[in-house]
Amino acid sequence: MSHSLCHPSRRALLAGAGALAVTLAAPRTLRAAPLARLALFGPPAGPSITLAHAVASGALKELSDDVSLTVWRTPDELRAGLTSGTIDLSVVPVQVAANLYNRGMGLGLVNTMTDGLLFIVAETGTAADFPALEGRRVALPFVNDTPDFVLRALLARHGIADKVQLLPVGSPIEAAQMLLAGQIDAALLSEPASSVAIMRGGMAGKSFARVIDLQEEWGRHGTVGPVLPQAGLAATKAFMTNGAELLAPLQAALARANEEVLADPVQAATAAAGPLDMPAPVLALSVPHSRLAVRPASEARPAVEAILSLMAETDVAIIGGKLPDDGFYLL
Repeated sequence: MSHSLCHPSRRALLAGAGALAVTLAAPRTLRAAPLARLALFGPPAGPSITLAHAVASGALKELSDDVSLTVWRTPDELRAGLTSGTIDLSVVPVQVAANLYNRGMGLGLVNTMTDGLLFIVAETGTAADFPALEGRRVALPFVNDTPDFVLRALLARHGIADKVQLLPVGSPIEAAQMLLAGQIDAALLSEPASSVAIMRGGMAGKSFARVIDLQEEWGRHGTVGPVLPQAGLAATKAFMTNGAELLAPLQAALARANEEVLADPVQAATAAAGPLDMPAPVLALSVPHSRLAVRPASEARPAVEAILSLMAETDVAIIGGKLPDDGFYLL
């Protein structure tokens, strides 16, 4: 056997080390096996604009050749999909994710995708803070879900939980219609529903505004600032079986897509109009008020635990009896 075969040259060693370094430094998307199909789900709200842009721009093409986005319309539809197995990767309210995790459903949080998009919408000048809601009629979509729990907790902190007339309604659009008709004094709305209400009010000659920002209100009461990590991407055990290695590149791709959404809301809204079944101009207007931010779950954990603790003040069963443990945070 020759000397050169037994003892590789210094040049060969350096070349081999360089190739290894390149391999280890390569994006995980180049090393993780892609999925046959990547089916994303999301709500008719701000975070789905980021998902829609990521799909339309091809940002996820290295993860799968078949990428889709489906928008669920109600939390009940989401829960049914998660429990039946037809949904295994979706943006969900963090409270729902925590509750299902604590109940042993195997749902974990990948990231958070908004720092909060909840507002009290009313005629301009009619209310400026929570005490001003005393004695008012406030429409409340999605009863017994995250917006409801957050509002009730904040009302309780102001000592007016039993002094505000909360009127359950079927949807944010119904709340906007009641506001326009003068049947209520205010409505709890998320984006883009608040943008819809304000736009429709203007067309009818009425001046509606986001008179109370629930994120700012929470910032005055909490310890993490005006951050309500209301929703984030969650994955089921079924997804993790074959897709766990794709979570990191998926997170990176969504973070880049979110930066593009914030930089050009009009283009992003055009891509999202179809999946969300909403006019692109409304979606573009909603982006600056949606506090879109894609953060790994472990980084967002302090803010997640703060909002879960707030909701648990009225009933700990809301979050499944306790704060989720380490296993809940997938990234």
